[in-house]
Order: sequence, then structure tokens, then C-alpha cells
Amino acid sequence: MKPPARFWLIRHAPVSNGARQILYGTMDVELCAESLAAAAPLCQILAARLPRPAQWIVSPLSRTRLTADAIFAAGYPRTAPAVEAAMIEQNLGTWQGLVHAELPAQLSRPAHPFWPLAGRERPPGGESMADVIDRVGPSLESLAERHAGRDVVIVGHGGAIRAAVAHALGIPADAALSLSIHNLSLTRIERHPNAWRVVSVNEVAES
Repeated sequence: MKPPARFWLIRHAPVSNGARQILYGTMDVELCAESLAAAAPLCQILAARLPRPAQWIVSPLSRTRLTADAIFAAGYPRTAPAVEAAMIEQNLGTWQGLVHAELPAQLSRPAHPFWPLAGRERPPGGESMADVIDRVGPSLESLAERHAGRDVVIVGHGGAIRAAVAHALGIPADAALSLSIHNLSLTRIERHPNAWRVVSVNEVAES
């Protein structure tokens, strides 16, 4: 029987205060330097806990690579992460760059209680959360096939991690948006031969 592929999903560190005021989606916004410095103890905990060896993966956005760099600086043996385009954040299309107060007038359906958009709301030129699940799921299946029996650390985004859990559990987009995924939190899922298993969601270390 093929051994499981084990995924360790980490959401990137907090973005800058300016970026938090807008819908940034796939914009390549900066990390908050002060928050990253304050999170050094959390990075040390992650560095000590994450499996060795492991295949490391980041999204195309710099905030995931810089978060991986912070974990390496905190003690995890430095490696060269692969870039997986499918693990990028939800693309909010022409709504990216809007301040949050400007969004409600653009929506075609009520917002989700825990996210500015409902699960099937597709921004012009962008993706719905359902689209993100459809994007992330096949990527995970491919990674699981290539890395059976191995550990894979993915430094990604809140939307992509929710999509990964949704794919593993087979839940719809609106249910996925009810998952809380904090910055620098750890979510673990495994691909076994006949099923996905969710080990933990949104583990936040105590510094």
C-alpha cells in the first residue's frame, strides 16, 4: 500500500498595515516588518516542529517566500522552495485595491459572515472561493502523487489553505470560508491511498 503524503500548510506572516486596508488578493504586497520581528519566537517554534527532511513549496507571491526565509533564519535548515502557481491566493480581479468599505456596492449576493465575499461570488476578472477549491484540489492531488510517503511544507495563503481543507473534506466554499486560518498557523492534512485525512486546522503556537 502506498504510504501517505503529509502536508504541513503554513499561512504567511501578517502583511503591512497599508495592505490590510484594501482587498489585496493576488497583489504582491509587503509583509509587516514589525509583526514579522515580533513573530520570531513563533518562527522558532515552527522551525523546531516542522519535519526534516521535507519538500518546501511557496506560492508565486513574495510574502510566502519571505515567511519561509524567516523560518529558515529561525533554525530550520535552509532549502530552496519550489514555486507552485496553483497555491496562490484568491484572485479578486478588478476588486483588488478597493478599500473594504467600497466592496459592498459591488456584490451581487450577500457577503459571507467571515469573508468579504460569498463562496460563489466571482469578482470581474477574478475567482470565487469555489474556483479556488477547484484550482487547489488538483494541485494537491498531483503533489500527493509525486511525494507519496514524504512530508511537504507549503507556505501559502489563507484562501488556499481553506481550499485545501475543503478539498480534503469535500465541503462547499461557504463552509470553507468559516474556517479560521491565522497568520503563521499550521494546518496538517494527509493523502492516504483512498482518502484524505485532516490532522489539524489552524494550530497557533504559544510563544
